Amino acid sequence: MLAPALRDQYDLSLTQVGVVLAAEWVGLMLFMLPWGFAADRYGERWTLAAGLTGCAACLATAAFAPSFETLVVSLLLAGAFGGAVQSGSGRAVTGWFARDERGLALGVRQTAVPVGGLLAAVAIPLLGGPRAGLLFLSLLALTGALVGALVLRSGAQHELETADVGSTLRDRRLWRVCAASGLYVVPQVALMGFVVLFLHDERGFTTAEAAAVLAVSQLFAAALRIAVGRWSDVLGSRVWPLRLIGLAVAATVTAVAAAATADAWILVPTIAIATALSMAWNGLSFTIAAEIGGRRSGAAIGIQQTALAATGVVVPVAFAAAVSSASWRAAFLLVAAFPLAGWWALRPLADH
Repeated sequence: MLAPALRDQYDLSLTQVGVVLAAEWVGLMLFMLPWGFAADRYGERWTLAAGLTGCAACLATAAFAPSFETLVVSLLLAGAFGGAVQSGSGRAVTGWFARDERGLALGVRQTAVPVGGLLAAVAIPLLGGPRAGLLFLSLLALTGALVGALVLRSGAQHELETADVGSTLRDRRLWRVCAASGLYVVPQVALMGFVVLFLHDERGFTTAEAAAVLAVSQLFAAALRIAVGRWSDVLGSRVWPLRLIGLAVAATVTAVAAAATADAWILVPTIAIATALSMAWNGLSFTIAAEIGGRRSGAAIGIQQTALAATGVVVPVAFAAAVSSASWRAAFLLVAAFPLAGWWALRPLADH
């Protein structure tokens, strides 16, 4: 949402915009697993509260960054601290619900991402610039820290002491889920990061109009995450729905590439549907990792989220380079291939 304004304020190339978008993913990649260990060892409440407080401070620093380099470092550190929320909240919800309820529960939990995206898409264009936008995000992170500290109920500490983290780290199923998740997240990062720029630069939309398209996609994404989670509970399987969504994402992102120069009434719903579907699967892979990890679910979630973050580091820069060297259509087509590879990687887990 802030990409066009940040590009103008710091006079950035498209590749530098990709670096800005990748910065938080670098922080997530480096610190997601340590936060998972912290949640297992010290509990979810204070792990989450400490991380989000640090994230809020770093976002406030980014709001006043005097240079591109300072902005990138501030966002990297915001991602590093903000990673606490993944293992902290995910571990808590996993412990509160039985397996036949967990898909729905974590699906609801995962709606936090599209709901946050919707809030940002509606509010940030109205705030008047990147400084106000980043301060708004800082305030949201600080609010999350306060809510977590006040109301989050952590798991029993004696369970944290007896769980074997080594068996979790050696579980091949977890690493296969991580690999597939990394492939699935490519379209999500590309669409969430660049769809506003694409509509603004390539198709002449205003920032507010492009933000509205993204906001609608977030509404669909939130509904899909809940529905898909409940679907997996009813089926008694996480992997089968996850694989079907991978095929759907590949098909709809291919449709975005085909519609790149089409009339707006064709392009806009295609982008909205593709973006929503690209976010629909996260709860399932999150749930699989947590269930594999058991009492060490914090570590398992940390590993799975690290895989996503590692992909997130590469995708913005690589996608921007593909657009610059070829075209938006070619870049979207390239992105569509990755969920197909993820679908293939999940075959051995089809009965999970």
